[in-house]
Amino acid sequence: MRESLRFLLGDRLVEIESCDPTLTVLDWLRLDQRMTGTKEGCAEGDCGACTVVVGRLDRARVRYEAINACIRFLPTLDGCQLLTVEHLKGADGSLHPVQQAMVECHGSQCGFCTPGFVMSLLALRLNEAEPDTGRIEDALAGNLCRCTGYEPIIAAGRRVDEIAPREADRFLLEREAVAARLAALNDTETLALQGEGGRFYAPATAEALAELVAAYPQATLVAGATDVGLWVTKAMKRLDPVIYLGRIEALRTIRDEGDHLRFGAMAGHIDVRTALAALSPQLDELMRRFGGEQVRNAGTIGGNIANGSPIGDLPPALIALDAKLVLARRDETGLERRTIPLESFFIEYRKQDRRPGEFVEAVLVPKLAEGVLFHASKVSKRFDEDISAACGAFRLTLGSDGRISEARLAYGGMAGIPKRAKAAEAALVGQLWNETAVAAAIAALPQDFTPLDDMRASAHYRLRIAGNLLHRFLIETTEAETQTRVAGLLAEAAHG
Repeated sequence: MRESLRFLLGDRLVEIESCDPTLTVLDWLRLDQRMTGTKEGCAEGDCGACTVVVGRLDRARVRYEAINACIRFLPTLDGCQLLTVEHLKGADGSLHPVQQAMVECHGSQCGFCTPGFVMSLLALRLNEAEPDTGRIEDALAGNLCRCTGYEPIIAAGRRVDEIAPREADRFLLEREAVAARLAALNDTETLALQGEGGRFYAPATAEALAELVAAYPQATLVAGATDVGLWVTKAMKRLDPVIYLGRIEALRTIRDEGDHLRFGAMAGHIDVRTALAALSPQLDELMRRFGGEQVRNAGTIGGNIANGSPIGDLPPALIALDAKLVLARRDETGLERRTIPLESFFIEYRKQDRRPGEFVEAVLVPKLAEGVLFHASKVSKRFDEDISAACGAFRLTLGSDGRISEARLAYGGMAGIPKRAKAAEAALVGQLWNETAVAAAIAALPQDFTPLDDMRASAHYRLRIAGNLLHRFLIETTEAETQTRVAGLLAEAAHG
């Protein structure tokens, strides 16, 4: 095992031998390094004031990602490069083109949120050439401006390439050199850190992970920390030990295996969205609304499932698609695996079918057959960067006579776990796909769910919108001329 954390802070190598496993990048920057350009606003990954850019190796190339420093644990940066707003100025003190564009377009008002916006725009510039206005808005959706100055900031995003060509950006010119330095830092040893707050482990192989999970069954497994980070910053939990999965490249793979896609548990939401979008534009829009870009950069498909949240957006869609889960653990000869239907993984609130020593290794998602109808919807208080009040995903198979031969209706936010509406499904099977069938299914929903009243929605509202989402599915599949969405990718396509 290697007992020192190593990463690049700008172009400076940082080596740390003792570190609290849940020390956040934000606290380390502000309190240890006195780099105060990165701000704390919400401490829960919502406002974007703490946005920094992390460069990590992705198939021998540096991939730059905007992330929330307030909920990212410092030891997870092992083998990466960390860029903050302080790194943007030139050697002569000149502004970076992103900063200059913000000045020229009057993109800063009180200024508190400005470093976060600048870093989100930097990540966009480093990854994409000539983004359009819609893409700029998407990249900034995870940054909240307290002064409501979004238009000048979006204008700055359009202005950057006019100030200086992207290919001349010094971060891109240095990309190959940074990749070589990161390659030298990345190894196959398990990182093992000890700090006052406990222990942190980051294995580089699935086999090493299995050994650690077997040795420490009480450990908290961390993927993107987009939820676990809040356990620390809001619930003040002490996590010991922490096992981080982000160094295991084998868990990041996405493969087309014929009739299904295989996602490694650590496949990130950005790549998962691209793959699932090929199955259905409904999935593309659903994943477009996963938090902000910072959350999508950090979050993973396995983390979204293993977390077991009843309001996770992806499980209902995957359950409707009849996805399978591959669980692995160590045995005498290596890795022992079992494959189960995803829906059976969720037992009750925060309780899953995960045996001692097991971890989520992969998710198997079937492709949609010809003629199968599929739909996914999310309802939240705001369109961007918000948690669902309720989420619904539906798959129907119609026979040659137009009658429904199979129905899979899955919901999130309606119970303590993501769950199928089996009474509503039974009301649909054998019926023609029409208003009468949908009315019967909606009437059956109270047999399937007794939702809660909470800050996001009342039980009455949840039942109402659960039925309305099913009705929207009918309209969108039988009345193409009727518009059912006022925002989002599908609305743009319909109006476009």
